[in-house]
Amino acid sequence: MNVPLRRVTVVMVILFSLLFLNLNWVQFVQHDYYKNNAYNHRVTIEEYSRQRGAILAGSETIAKSVATENSDLKYQREYPGGKPYAHLTGYQSLAIGNGGLENAQNDLLSGNAAALFVQRMRSMVTGEEVVGGNVILSVDPKLQEKAWDLLQNSSTDVAAAVAMDPQTGQVLAQVSTPSYDPTPLASHDVGEAQSAWNDLTADDSGNPVLDRSTNELYPPGSTMKVLVAAAALESGLTPDSMVPAGNEYVPPHSSNNPIRNASNQCPESELPLKEALARSCNTSFAELCVNDFNGKVDDGAETMTDMAHRFGFDEEVETPLRVEPSQLGDVSAESFLARACFGQHEVRVTPMQNAMIAAAIANDGDMMKPQVIKETQRSDKTSLSKTGAHKINSPVSGSVAKDLRTMMKAVVDNGTGTDARIDGKDVGGKTGTAERGVDDNGNPLPEHGWFMGYAMDDDEPQIAVSVVLTNTGEGGSSEATRIGGELMKAGLKE
Repeated sequence: MNVPLRRVTVVMVILFSLLFLNLNWVQFVQHDYYKNNAYNHRVTIEEYSRQRGAILAGSETIAKSVATENSDLKYQREYPGGKPYAHLTGYQSLAIGNGGLENAQNDLLSGNAAALFVQRMRSMVTGEEVVGGNVILSVDPKLQEKAWDLLQNSSTDVAAAVAMDPQTGQVLAQVSTPSYDPTPLASHDVGEAQSAWNDLTADDSGNPVLDRSTNELYPPGSTMKVLVAAAALESGLTPDSMVPAGNEYVPPHSSNNPIRNASNQCPESELPLKEALARSCNTSFAELCVNDFNGKVDDGAETMTDMAHRFGFDEEVETPLRVEPSQLGDVSAESFLARACFGQHEVRVTPMQNAMIAAAIANDGDMMKPQVIKETQRSDKTSLSKTGAHKINSPVSGSVAKDLRTMMKAVVDNGTGTDARIDGKDVGGKTGTAERGVDDNGNPLPEHGWFMGYAMDDDEPQIAVSVVLTNTGEGGSSEATRIGGELMKAGLKE
């Protein structure tokens, strides 16, 4: 072979090799990218030509597909559940994609899940239309509506509430306000859907798309004292052990910033630990941490960091929707630690986190994974899978959990949480008022109000709740406590 021909042959081999590599790169490595690309109109037509499965709460359909007259986009999503369920269902949108469970369960709802393979193969033979699978939530529709109504009638527009079964982790109610109607986002008119999205995400909209029950972090205020009490009990103290009290405490190196109680509720120099929690003494819990739990542990900061991590701080959880990890923050300085131990400084939690803490204490120290899906089904309503209970860990022992319940019961029976009482039922909880600093003029900003708690029935934990009412100021924690009590009462088995 002469030299010029050999060169041409080499070049052709290289070009064909590059073409072959590119073809395989596109078909295999970049398959998902091109398949899911917004500009792949064929995929969009295929997705909307198939009836999507429903999302249900109990027997109530809260998301469904309805037939259209469009020859290409044959089905359109509707959301009968509306605002109370929007942060759970999410949306299916031509303009902005999918959100919420519409995204997390897309393969099942669209009919593309591996579990529906046989159904897809059968449809190829019979010519029957493939229909997506259904998602059944663990949410109790009556309790969800109750939570929604309670928050709508509260003193703030920005609030969240979570209720869950302590023994299984199943979420019984999960509400965030403000909320939104997902149906306009599902419009096949892309301009209309995009306009609806722009309105929801505008700077002055209040961000109704944000799920404040799982994706917003708040200072927990005095609800954090439950974790401090857990650490104190583990260190060897008992509910009746005497702990420091008083209405003012000055942590080391912070003489210009003393810690005080909300009022004159703890004037004694010492109180039983149970009484300090019932009265919600900031000074007691700050000093307990700084003085290493009355000298029972080597390092109060290390002990609290460990306890926070055991209860799930800094850990991601999916329900299958993502829960923002809660944070203890910097406790390296004694003044930081002191304030963190009554829920201030840099401590931040989600309402879901506080519900999980209350549930674990009610459940003898076992923390269950929160989950919003109870069952998945084929389109003919035969069961595909049922979600079983899954234990994350045991942050405290059964004996410590029992002592914590004794102390939290005292909070509700004769402490700051009496608005959560339920006649004839064993109820425990903890209130919280979370300070937010000052405005540009140095005036205190309105505080957040919190309640976390649980209700027992025949010594069995039935329901755990968490409620946050933002920017409510004075009386906010009492209102949150009342709402928590109403939710627990509604959720108890009759």
